[in-house]
Amino acid sequence: MSYGASAYAKVARVALPPREAEAAVLLKAAGKLQALGPDVGSGPILNEALVFNQKVWTILASAATDPANPLPDEIRLGISRLSVYVFRTIIDAMIAPSREKIESLVSLNNHIAAGLQGDPGAGA
Repeated sequence: MSYGASAYAKVARVALPPREAEAAVLLKAAGKLQALGPDVGSGPILNEALVFNQKVWTILASAATDPANPLPDEIRLGISRLSVYVFRTIIDAMIAPSREKIESLVSLNNHIAAGLQGDPGAGA
């Protein structure tokens, strides 16, 4: 990437509103997991994608459970519960990788990102 394009990309990331930034990082995590393909296998690529997803959800969970967070209690509790599910699924996928576990994480990331972007999705 050229210097100008790299600088533009950096500014674009910094200039995103918080909800858009959260959505973007969730979509990035989903993309890393989707890039594993249909045969999940095991190894460093799987672990890298899972660890990245874990870091993203650790930050989301920390922000949601912060007493200073202005979100309603039921939303904070919901994010906290989703985080526990994500962490368990990540550990399960590290121990016994499967396409279903990865697809579950991808789907959850995509749905949360859509909600952050103001798109409740079909059927909402």
